[in-house]
Order: sequence, then structure tokens, then C-alpha cells
Amino acid sequence: MTQPATPTPRFDTFLKYEALTRLLFDYADAHPNLVSVDSIGKSHEGRDIWVVTLTNSATGAAIDKPAFWCDGNIHAAELTASTAVLYYLHQLVSGYGSDAKATRLLDTRALYLCPRLNPDGAELALADRPRHIRSSTRAYPFDEPPVEGLTMEDVDGDGRILTMRIPDPHGAYKKCDKDARLMVPREPGEFGGEYYRLMPEGTLKNWDGLTVKVNRDVEGLDLNRNFPAFWRQEFEQVGAGPYPTSEPEVRAMVDFVIAHPNIGAGISYHTHSGVILRPMGTCSDDDMIPEDLWSYQRFSKLGEQLTGYPAVSIWHEFKYHPKEVIGGTQDWLYEHLGALFWVVEIWSPNQAADISGYKWIDWFREHPVDDELKLLKWSDEQCGGQAHVDWKPFMHPQLGAVEIGGWDKMNFWRNPPPHLREREAARFPAWMTQLALSLPKLELLRTEVRALGPDTWRVRMAVANSGWLPAYVSQRALQRKVVRGVVFEITLPQGDPAIALVSGKERIEGPQLEGHAPKQSQIAFLPSREVTADRAVAEWVVRAPKGTRLALSARADRAGTVRTEVSLD
Repeated sequence: MTQPATPTPRFDTFLKYEALTRLLFDYADAHPNLVSVDSIGKSHEGRDIWVVTLTNSATGAAIDKPAFWCDGNIHAAELTASTAVLYYLHQLVSGYGSDAKATRLLDTRALYLCPRLNPDGAELALADRPRHIRSSTRAYPFDEPPVEGLTMEDVDGDGRILTMRIPDPHGAYKKCDKDARLMVPREPGEFGGEYYRLMPEGTLKNWDGLTVKVNRDVEGLDLNRNFPAFWRQEFEQVGAGPYPTSEPEVRAMVDFVIAHPNIGAGISYHTHSGVILRPMGTCSDDDMIPEDLWSYQRFSKLGEQLTGYPAVSIWHEFKYHPKEVIGGTQDWLYEHLGALFWVVEIWSPNQAADISGYKWIDWFREHPVDDELKLLKWSDEQCGGQAHVDWKPFMHPQLGAVEIGGWDKMNFWRNPPPHLREREAARFPAWMTQLALSLPKLELLRTEVRALGPDTWRVRMAVANSGWLPAYVSQRALQRKVVRGVVFEITLPQGDPAIALVSGKERIEGPQLEGHAPKQSQIAFLPSREVTADRAVAEWVVRAPKGTRLALSARADRAGTVRTEVSLD
């Protein structure tokens, strides 16, 4: 029987749920030795949340190997995040056997890839008449629809949600002198010109003819705020849900990660800003554990070099408001579990338009008009004039004559245009692979059997961590007591009174194993005292007849498991 060929997906197209599901199972059918697909739970609307387990099953089970987690599309319309995860899956599967790093990675590590953590929201964003909600489709905090105000939606049926403009002497915007297509802010104290009032494309209920209030989405959750670490109620953190992990999508991920203590690091993909974000979101670098901060800085610098994206601290450089503190996935995985974790905000139209020197969040509050002119030039020359849509008249059902146009934020800002999607996704595989290959890896050094008498034997098992990171991954994991030292076990044949353990225990908890990351520069004046801190030895004395076979194992939560047998002779 001919084995199915590796799928050849298009990365310039966003997949709806059924097509995404079919693609994942096509990979599993084509490479059953490398790929398996499982549902980790159901979404609010009952869709399966798929996780791909990626490893060479011939070299051991995934749960016995150190593991890397990667998810995307927790926010509904951030669809390029799903593309990035699928691209990595494709690169690893197609590169296995020919690419040395991909082959070593799948032979020695496991990867858990969740391309779409929020399938319901993504389906809404991909609908013929899309909605641009942030997260799940569950109504929150109230379940009744609005009875007044403006609800954002595609009113002219062109598949886009743009901006409506209405001439108004009290309006805050005017046409740009350098290009009349652009709407720019009115200057302080300016009067006597042609001004416009801008509002999102949408429809109004119970309009009084004067005032317009833009409604919040009925679906007001933000799944990224529903994780256990630093969870706060709605009045402090909008969209956090009624309690931590109240939402099935978040609970599915949390349950999966907790059930897989071999996960030592991970990335969550979002859009947009073209930046790598590292913890903490809730405290400054000065308040972090120094050793963990150094690890984050080292790997983040590597991310900058390999992706071309800058890497910054959330606390210091990526706050939505200088007085706000935001928590999310990366805080939970690091704060509670001590796993290293990053959020990547894919895609920056600013970078594409050669705008430099801006600060990510602050730019959306205020920026020079010249930046928008550069973006408009980019739209015209690189996007066929579609990133900024020319204004066109429309007879609005409530407002009457309006014009609709402006920036297409969904298709060119929140996500890159189709011809740039694969380019953005291709930035990350090298970095992710190097992160995963740096995870701790438990290996068997040797076993020894020495006769102490005619039926008494000393048995030793020595293991080492061959990874760059320590077996515990971070000091936070030690602080939170979520990882044990290497655990050795010996299994004796049952039912024979002549076989017994004379000394040692059936299970021995050994030390934490360091990795081969140097603790200091080679030219430091004080030498390192931990020359072999990556090794551990367990010893037992056994009474048993010659030729008896014993099973030995060693495991470290994040470094994997090794198993062997010895014969007493």
C-alpha cells in the first residue's frame, strides 16, 4: 500500500476549521511515525481543539522526551498566528531525514503544536461577513444583545469592516494636505476648514439622531487573560472571565500542559507588531530572578538574530497604558510552572513601510503624518492599493449619506496581506528549533554490576543531562517546587524470595542536573565548583542469583526518561 504524500499547503490562505482539521490528519496519515493528532478539549461551540504531537516514535514516546509547546490563534482574528504554527509543522516534517537539526530535534525531543486554540473565534473572523472580535464567541459579561448604539459590522457587504466618515464642522479629522485620501487629526485651535467625524463601519439601534456610542462586542472575553497567574476580575482586567480557566479553550490548554510536565519551554503566536515579548508582564526586570532573566535575555537575543524581530520586556516596553498591568499565557507558564515562554506578535506594517524609531503601543496613540504617508505609499506599491481603501459613497440605513473607506485593519494590519504571510511565518522555525534543542535531555552514561559475594551485587546507574538548560529549566521552577531532581528506580523480579534489595531504595530522588550552559566566562577569576553538576549516580546492593535481570530507569520531569536492563553476572 502506498503511503500518502506529505501535504503541500498554501501559506497565503487562512484555513477554516474543516480544512485545518483535514490538513492536520493528512500530515498524520503521511507520517504516522512522526505525527499524531489529538483533541485536547472542546471549544465553547463544541469544536475540537487539535494538538499535533511531533516526534520520532521509533526513538521513544513523546512523554519520555523533553518537550516544546507552541500555540497560535488564541485571539480570533489573529489568523497569521495559526499560519506560523502550521508552517513550522510543515518544515519539520518535510525536513526530517534531510535537515540535520530537524532530524535531531524529532529524534530527541517532542513538540506539541496547537495551531488554533480558539476555533470558534477564527470561524467568525473567516465568515463571509466577518466579525473582528478578540476571543471566544461566548457572550460575556452579559448575554443580551445591545438595544442601542453602534455595533461594528460589514454594512456594505464587501467582506471588510472599514471606517465611516461624515462631514461635520465639529469633527476631529480632516483630509491630509499631502494626500486627500488620508484622514489626519485636526490641529489644536484649528478652525474654518472642512472636517469629518469618523466612526467604525456598523449599524445603529435606537439612534437619537445626535449621539453615537460604539458598543463593546457582546463576546467580551479575552482568553489570554483567563489563565491562572495574576488573574484579576473584570474591573481590573477586561475580558478575564468569571474565574481563572473558566473558558473551555483555556482550560483545555492548562490541563494539557499540567498533564505533560516534560514541557520546558514554549511560544504563543499573536499578531501584530513585529516583536518578540518576554516576561514578565507584571513586574520589572529588577524584580525577576537574575538567573532566569539572563536566560531570557540570551534566548531573546538569539530570537532577534534569527527572526529579525526585536525582543523586548512586556513590562518595560509593551504596556497598553503606562498604569496598566497585563497578565497572560506567558506569565502562567513561567510564573506557576517555571517554563520559559515567549509571546510573538507577528507582522508589522510599519516595518514593511520602512518606518523606524517608533514605540509599539505608543505609536497607535500618536504618530507623525509622514508615517501614514509612508504606509499609504506601501499600500499603493506593495498591496495594490488595498491596505488603504478609497472612500466611496454609501447610503447608510440609519445615518443616511456617508462614505466608507480607510485602513483595512483586518487584512493588512492585524494580518499581513497574502503575499507576505509565508515570509513572516518563515522567520521563526530556526529560532524555535534552537530553543527546543537547548532543552535539557537525560541520557544514560553507564551501568555497572559488581559481585560482592556469590549472590550479592552492587548495581550502579549513571546519567547525565546533555542539554544546554538545566533539568529544572528555571530557578522559578525550583522556587515553585514543581520539578524534582532526577528520580532513579530499580525493579526486581517478583515472587522469588531469593531476590531482595539489601541497600538502597526502590526509588531514589537524586540531585537536580545542570546543563552545559557555562555559569561564567572562562576568564573569570574564581573557578566554577560545579564541574560535573550535569551528572548523577544511583547505587543499590541486591541479593539475587547470578543471571537475574533487573530493570533500571531514571527520569527528570523536563529532561525525559531513560530505561535499561542489567544482568547480574
